[in-house]
Amino acid sequence: MNKVILMGRLTRDPEVRYSSGDNSMAIARYTLAVDRRFKRDSDATADFIGCVAFGRSAEFAEKYFRQGLKIVVTGRIQTGSYTNKDGQKVYTTEVVIEDQEFAESKAASGAGFEGGYTSPSTPPSTPPAKPTPNAALGDGFMNIPDGIDEELPFN
Repeated sequence: MNKVILMGRLTRDPEVRYSSGDNSMAIARYTLAVDRRFKRDSDATADFIGCVAFGRSAEFAEKYFRQGLKIVVTGRIQTGSYTNKDGQKVYTTEVVIEDQEFAESKAASGAGFEGGYTSPSTPPSTPPAKPTPNAALGDGFMNIPDGIDEELPFN
């Protein structure tokens, strides 16, 4: 099984291109800085992992993802190779995105974090909800009627 789950911060805004042809498709590339759980004396404290999203996921990334934003992605690792202009064979490894979500509110990301991210000049607000097939159900949470607290076994 090839399954990856990552949580990290975008190192820069996603780079989005569109394929050519009749059925043009968005392709977004971005890098996630993923903190390591354990630090060694002189080792880096984060890994920088390349990600690529296609189609609607790429359009979503282009519209809502910005440098410093903390996100969670799931996908699969894909390796490949190509020959560069100098005739050298270059090997690649990237995560092909299957799902991507916000890991914090826009207000929280704008408040700064240990890595030193400063918020853009726009005032913080709640990020738009990720479109889902069940978007018609509202925010995705069940409506619990008032007064039901007495019936719950874990008060």
